[in-house]
Amino acid sequence: MTSATPSSERRVSARIGAISESATLAVDAKAKALKAAGRPVIGFGAGEPDFPTPDYIVEAAVEACRNPKYHRYTPAGGLPELKAAIVAKTLRDSGYQVDASQVLVTNGGKQAIYEAFAAILDPGDEVIVPAPYWTTYPESIRLAGGVPVEVVADETTGYRVSVEQLEAARTERTKVVLFVSPSNPTGAVYSEADAEAIGRWAADKGLWVLTDEIYEHLVYGDAKFVSLPAIVPELADKCIIVNGVAKTYAMTGWRVGWIIGPTDVVKAATNLQSHATSNVSNVAQVAALAAVSGNLDAVHEMRTAFDRRRQTIVRMLNEIDGVFCPTPEGAFYAYPSVKELLGKEIRGKRPQTSVELAALILDEAEVAVVPGEAFGTPGYLRLSYALGDEDLIEGVSRLQKLLAEAKA
Repeated sequence: MTSATPSSERRVSARIGAISESATLAVDAKAKALKAAGRPVIGFGAGEPDFPTPDYIVEAAVEACRNPKYHRYTPAGGLPELKAAIVAKTLRDSGYQVDASQVLVTNGGKQAIYEAFAAILDPGDEVIVPAPYWTTYPESIRLAGGVPVEVVADETTGYRVSVEQLEAARTERTKVVLFVSPSNPTGAVYSEADAEAIGRWAADKGLWVLTDEIYEHLVYGDAKFVSLPAIVPELADKCIIVNGVAKTYAMTGWRVGWIIGPTDVVKAATNLQSHATSNVSNVAQVAALAAVSGNLDAVHEMRTAFDRRRQTIVRMLNEIDGVFCPTPEGAFYAYPSVKELLGKEIRGKRPQTSVELAALILDEAEVAVVPGEAFGTPGYLRLSYALGDEDLIEGVSRLQKLLAEAKA
């Protein structure tokens, strides 16, 4: 008979031991390891543009490397010139006026999300999290002492939650509602009317809103990005925006994000960062300065390519019996339902979950996808179409061939 390990003997704290690794990064790492071993794996796992960072941004970083000014510590909250540029960029792109004192530059969007939650959550505070959700949100909430409360939307609503659903999830412990549009993992984009309704509901109930705007420039067709505090001004005193350069400018590896929020919250988050990591790499900050200060021509070129790939992947996925994929309006992800395939025989196996189906796809078709369990909704797969056109077509063709073999 075994007994639980006493806390005094536990090697890893309960708080950190409870964290799951990033499912998307794990899938990407496995795909890259298999490719390195010589297998022709095509990876749809990581949310990472396949384009290089634009040259003018790289050149700004090269110059920064040569400048002794950037060889030293700088303010923990970010280079003043970058914070000023983020203020100008926010007004340009969102129509939202803020002050530099409301900006904190962080080591990527993930640190921005964690520090924002850490700054406003006390133990037991609840955060309403629309699902499907990006894998990092619930973990950041738990690390900050909060409790994620999931509100699930499915393909019948285009993966968008309603005010009625949010209200049904609200309790006396609810402090924050998470709002993400365009969405990772679904590509869902809320209309201005629906976004405004959610913002006014949150303001009326006295809730905080954390809104992730990292995909703001990646919208397609008639979809339109809107920034909640710009269209619901009364929300501004309880609204935190997280954003960064990773997706818009193909700068995932540069690790520069930011928080925009009320000055007291930003000051508290800055204090936290001053002890956790100090300032973000100065060279990366100078690169980000060039990015947010420049025009959006390179962004428009990337968006055109993503739009083309979006239409291709949705068409090809919907040609597979048992697969239904709504057309995403933003970001660079397709999120098809594969519920009708579960339990069917495919090459001698009967996957019962989307985790098992994703493993079968990797083994049999050498295609890496992320199962819906990672995003809080079993029965789905996430495929990033931020990869080359040829790989995209080849990868989905392999899926078509494999899944066509499914039988009752």
